Amino acid sequence: MIALLQRVRQASVEVDGEKIAQISQGLLVLLCAEKGDTDKEANQLLTKLLSYRVFADEDGKMNRSLAQMEGGLLLVPQFTLAADTRSGTRPSFTPAAPPAEARALFDYVVEQARQRHPLVETGSFGADMQVSLINDGPVTFWLQVPASIAA
Repeated sequence: MIALLQRVRQASVEVDGEKIAQISQGLLVLLCAEKGDTDKEANQLLTKLLSYRVFADEDGKMNRSLAQMEGGLLLVPQFTLAADTRSGTRPSFTPAAPPAEARALFDYVVEQARQRHPLVETGSFGADMQVSLINDGPVTFWLQVPASIAA
């Protein structure tokens, strides 16, 4: 699984002109399931997301996690993160999990996140979304738990 996480001051998602999700300070996470991913990879990635130290402590060092900050978590499905861009000028999405599997894994991550964190919002799987954010820093990290390594 892949997560592109961005530390934000605020973030929101609109679908068809209607705001469906919004957080204040926290993490906006674009989330992608790849072929072969299972609940195991999803759990490993979620554990890392919630404990990843990207927020400043009293000394200005990135030493505090989302869980410690009690910030918002906005999870947005984003299959294009699995793009194979090694050749040509059009990406291939063959590494991405099939839509039904990807939706199930996204829903699983959301369910698990809501059990482990007090403020979780989501985008809409398969929708044409407009995502707005104020990136804080900017601070952006790519996290990946490959299915072949996680076993």
